[in-house]
Amino acid sequence: MNFQSLHTLTRRTCLAALLAALPWAQAVAQSQWPSRPIRIMVPAPAGGASDMIARTLAESLRQDLKQPVIVENKLGAGGIIAVEAMLQAPRDGYTLVLSPNSLVAEAPYSYKFRFDPFKDLAPIAQVASVPLVLVADPRLPVKNLPDLVSYVKSHPGQTSYASYSPGTISHIKGMQFNKAAALDMVHVGYKGSPPALTDLMGGQVQFMFDGLGTSLPLVKAGKVRPLAVTSPQRSPFLPDVPTLTESGYANLSQIMGTSVWSTPDVPADIRERLRQELNKAMASTAVKQQLAALGMDAGNPAQTAAELQHLLKREHERTGVALRAMNYKP
Repeated sequence: MNFQSLHTLTRRTCLAALLAALPWAQAVAQSQWPSRPIRIMVPAPAGGASDMIARTLAESLRQDLKQPVIVENKLGAGGIIAVEAMLQAPRDGYTLVLSPNSLVAEAPYSYKFRFDPFKDLAPIAQVASVPLVLVADPRLPVKNLPDLVSYVKSHPGQTSYASYSPGTISHIKGMQFNKAAALDMVHVGYKGSPPALTDLMGGQVQFMFDGLGTSLPLVKAGKVRPLAVTSPQRSPFLPDVPTLTESGYANLSQIMGTSVWSTPDVPADIRERLRQELNKAMASTAVKQQLAALGMDAGNPAQTAAELQHLLKREHERTGVALRAMNYKP
């Protein structure tokens, strides 16, 4: 055998050895997960409901996983910016997205995605759920929904409602209520609940469907006035506030879920470990108490990732039906 043949054989042998070792190396890396900090992308500003959920879970995960868990606020475009930050990162389970389910249930009807929310994202667990509450500037002579309807109709073209982001449930509920009550309120979209609520309290907008988590402290402080909640039953956090069903708008009832996503090419064992760790966090007394303080319920640990995917597709279809009925154009 000449030198060239020996050199070629050696190279092939080394390459074969490397390829054979690759699955083993990947398995070792997966078994050691997590071995470095985890990042959670949140499409909400600091102080928003999703941000507060993420930071609550991050602290619990940090204690259990013995690794830093970093929350990064990636605002805008209905969650697209947060998702694209995850898609650009290595697909190794160290970069996640925590977002309201509107990310896949509603935002695709208002934004042009460069990814498929049902193929390029893999839901891991729904971590919290919360109703929306319709809140008003407390300086208005409006104490309930009939008052709101009368006020808006007596001020044609002069009232507006905020949403924490165009195309989300906050926006859609406003549109649905506008149509159901035959009103002409103007929509004003924001990047998150905090700036929207600031303008509501300042009188720049008059009403808003907001997540209970961010509005509840302001309700308790008397800075915004609650008129109705979107849950099927009254919220234990606002027992004196009627539901939309009680007020004659049963079709507008809806609970907002918040979930954690990875990409589907993250190894299945890492995604399952993530689901188990999130379920452990949601079952802890500390996390439940912190979520309850925000007016939220922890997710259901018995729900599988496949069941969550099915739920999200059903919500996406339901949103499409509602938007088409209103001739919605983004």
